[in-house]
Parts: sequence; structure tokens; C-alpha cells
Amino acid sequence: MEALGIPVVGAVHRNPDMALPERHLGLVQAREHAALEAFIERLADVMAASVDLDAVLGLAAPLAVGAGSGEALIPPPGQQIAIAEDAAFSFVYPHVAAAWRAAGAELVAFSPLADEGPAEGCDACWLPGGYPELHAGRLAAAEGFRAGLARFAAAGRPVHGECGGVMALGAGLEDAGGVRHRMAGLLGHVTSFAERKMNLGYRRARLVADAPIGRAGAVVRGHEFHYSRLVEPGEDAPLAELFDGQGQALGPAGARRGSVSGTFFHAIAAG
Repeated sequence: MEALGIPVVGAVHRNPDMALPERHLGLVQAREHAALEAFIERLADVMAASVDLDAVLGLAAPLAVGAGSGEALIPPPGQQIAIAEDAAFSFVYPHVAAAWRAAGAELVAFSPLADEGPAEGCDACWLPGGYPELHAGRLAAAEGFRAGLARFAAAGRPVHGECGGVMALGAGLEDAGGVRHRMAGLLGHVTSFAERKMNLGYRRARLVADAPIGRAGAVVRGHEFHYSRLVEPGEDAPLAELFDGQGQALGPAGARRGSVSGTFFHAIAAG
């Protein structure tokens, strides 16, 4: 590396103390780590002993962001956005949430696992990705959550789900053991974690109808990463025409019914 003009500032050797627990979509998330602060302190000690931190700081330089990058942001779906936030719904791109707040939107968290529905004062609801397949039984028993979500949608307010969120909006979800659990039923599909198939890659979506992620005809870029699959597609209208990262057509994707919509892909930026 040095022969190519790339400075080497350190080397971190294999160390079992640095191991993190994993699950099917990668690392167990930080909020679930029982001793996170102590783990971070151990990592800091290893880095201080293994890396020339002064050299890192000396090499660091500001990143020049191209002009006009703000135009690609996903617009906030409402002024007050009810957003599910717990162990079952935990994946939101920080830049998306930050852009919504910068635009003046307020994010109001609620927990489906605590049987909470979206706040009535909100004008949009967002169900992020996460791990509903690991909590399907609790979600099925969360009658208050389902009823609140149904009232929210019946009032014509937009409800959108991404990946785990769209799984929760469907009629049912099969867990790893093949047991089917009732979901919100605001869309007609059934997903399964028992019949697994990995879906991974960047996506480009051309919306065929207005949705919380953009207007009809707009292009949205995102990514898809999940093992769950559709076992019953339902009869809802598609939300978008989907393409992979190389531009190959993947066909109709997502679902919409009234003010409710959902996709397996996570929106990153407007096209």
C-alpha cells in the first residue's frame, strides 16, 4: 500500500473482545446491545494501541459535496409524522429524518410493540424497516396498534411502510417456524420468513401513483435487503415500476390501497 502512495496508519489484529453479535440482516443493532458503552470503551482502547490517531487526524480533510445535492432529498410526507420506533421497527436513514426535520417537520415516535398507534394529531404515518418477523406474535396481539393504524388510514391520512413496515401492513406474516400471525390488514399480501430468499441491491423506482415518497412519475432511488418473501401477493395496485442498480427492469413492485402504501425497498434519495 505504501508503494502505491497510500499511508498505512495502523493495523487492527483479530480480537475476540471486538466481536459483535449478528443476525440474518447483519449486526444486532446498538439499541439491543446490553453493555454498549463498555464495548465502545474496549474498542477505543484497541484503536488507541493499534492506530496512529494523530496521523489519521493529519490526513483528514473536509469532503467537498457537490452543489445541488439537497435537491435529491425525499420530501417529508407531512408536517407531523408519526413514526414507529422500537425493536421491530428500527431502521430509518438518518439523513432522511434529518432532512424532514430541517424542512420543518416533526417526528412523533410510537411503539407498536407497546401496543401504541400513531398519534391522532399527526397527518402522516411511517413504518420503517426492522425485524417484525422476530416479534410477529407480539404485533399480532397488539390490538390497540392495529385499531389505531386502521383509524388513521380510514381518515385518509397517508400510511407508508418500508421493508419490515410493509410486512406489518399486510394481512399476515409467517415467522421462522411457519406460524402465520395476523398483521394490520391494510394491504392484502402475506409475507413469510419461513420460506427465505435473500433480496439485496440498489433499486430505482418509477412511481405509478402519488405516495409519501414522491409524486406519480417521480423516480426514487433506494436499496433492498431482506430474506422475507411474498407468499401471497394480494390484489392491491402496485406502487412503482422497479429497476435494479444496473437498470434492469424488475417489474411492478410495492402495493397501494387508498392512502396506504408500502414497498420492500428503502428510499434513499429522489432520482
